[in-house]
Amino acid sequence: MELQHVNVKLYVDGDLAVELVRFIEVFHQWIRDSILDELLIDVADYRHVPDGPGVLLVGHEADYSMDQTDGRVGLRYNRKAPVEGSNEDRFRQAFASAARACRLLEDRFADDGPLRFSRQEFELFINDRALAPNSDETFVACKPQIESFLTATLGHSDFSLERRAAKRSRFGVHVTVAKAFDLDAIAATLKSSASSG
Repeated sequence: MELQHVNVKLYVDGDLAVELVRFIEVFHQWIRDSILDELLIDVADYRHVPDGPGVLLVGHEADYSMDQTDGRVGLRYNRKAPVEGSNEDRFRQAFASAARACRLLEDRFADDGPLRFSRQEFELFINDRALAPNSDETFVACKPQIESFLTATLGHSDFSLERRAAKRSRFGVHVTVAKAFDLDAIAATLKSSASSG
């Protein structure tokens, strides 16, 4: 099963210490200054939508958002353009992109609360129900690849996976990690994989 449209959501650790409206200005600045390697296009404000995408940074290859789905705020990376390689490569690319954005936001709001993202839990899911229906069969097929990616990325296998159970949900897993991971190290894998590719 070849997976595309990989999403990663890194939760805010604790309560969001920064008003959501402030991310509009930051995302506009990322567009102006070409902060990320991807082509960024526009910012959309969905703060009025309950459990919605919050503040959305629209890009050509991917979108970033301060997402409020399921009542939990976090940085969501939504890959739209295809990524070559294995499923593990696609998981790694999405996780590293999300980690890099989280570190940029933590640095930007270091004096405002401060803002901090969890180093011990996140969501990984596929934003394509045709490619990956939320079924037992998909989970059985994908679980070894997800575990292989996590073990290689985290350097250990002390983590647990919980499949998104609701049938209306996209296929994905909630990952809980026993030992805090290093967002800087994970973000650095984005550059190393790009330079070797």
